[in-house]
Amino acid sequence: MFLDPTWRILTVGDGDLSFSHAIAKHVKPAQLTASTYDAAQTIEDKYADNALSQLRKLGIRVLTEFDVTKPSAWQRLDQQRFDVVIFQFPLIPAFKGEAAFKAQTGSGSMNVLNRALLYQYLKYAHRFALDKNGPMLCFITSKDVKPYREWNIEGSLNQGLPCHYIGQMPFDISRFPGYKIRNVDRDKHVKDTSGITYVFSSKKDNDICSMLTIPPYLGEKHCALCRVGPYMAKEDEDKHLRSKKHLQMEKFEQDWQAWLALNSEE
Repeated sequence: MFLDPTWRILTVGDGDLSFSHAIAKHVKPAQLTASTYDAAQTIEDKYADNALSQLRKLGIRVLTEFDVTKPSAWQRLDQQRFDVVIFQFPLIPAFKGEAAFKAQTGSGSMNVLNRALLYQYLKYAHRFALDKNGPMLCFITSKDVKPYREWNIEGSLNQGLPCHYIGQMPFDISRFPGYKIRNVDRDKHVKDTSGITYVFSSKKDNDICSMLTIPPYLGEKHCALCRVGPYMAKEDEDKHLRSKKHLQMEKFEQDWQAWLALNSEE
């Protein structure tokens, strides 16, 4: 992940705030605001090792109880504007049983709910946080394993939004000493799984584009949904399109399109 020290940076969903602290110490950006979904007391209770007090000692603004799906949270920025907003390894919390899942979400698969989380993040970041005179960058860092790679981040995630997928870059955790990738609901960090940072912007012609790559599976003779290819022959393509994996990915995409039809703005 490339971060320009001159940028004004906003982090969202930073569970124990260790990523924001690593940025403050090792990137030293011109401006940094950190935010996390939990309340301050919840952070202290959930994570024995957290960076809340360290950030405050550095004079860095920390917004707790910041829900990226709610405009009211973004409005707490009070007209403050940024060059980049970063969401690291987003994942909605696990639910304890089907009843709890339906009670909290109403309907929709976990695949759709995770996509919806990222969709709303992109929508509100561009509406409330990014400076139109800057590069207007949104970063999403995710893992290249299930279920994360089933969200079609480079494809239809931003459908209907005023921002474009402009490429991606590897995430190297060693550049952020002290950063722990946490489980969503408990005080345990996960192994340093290789990550990919997907970059979105309303400006297609952006200086950062020279540092980004477009994966081959988005090209011709590939299946972008399943990230496979190139097909050597039409028979190979037909066989893949009938495969269990592809049919499942098609179902995920159909469910997502149904969610967009109900929730997209005119």
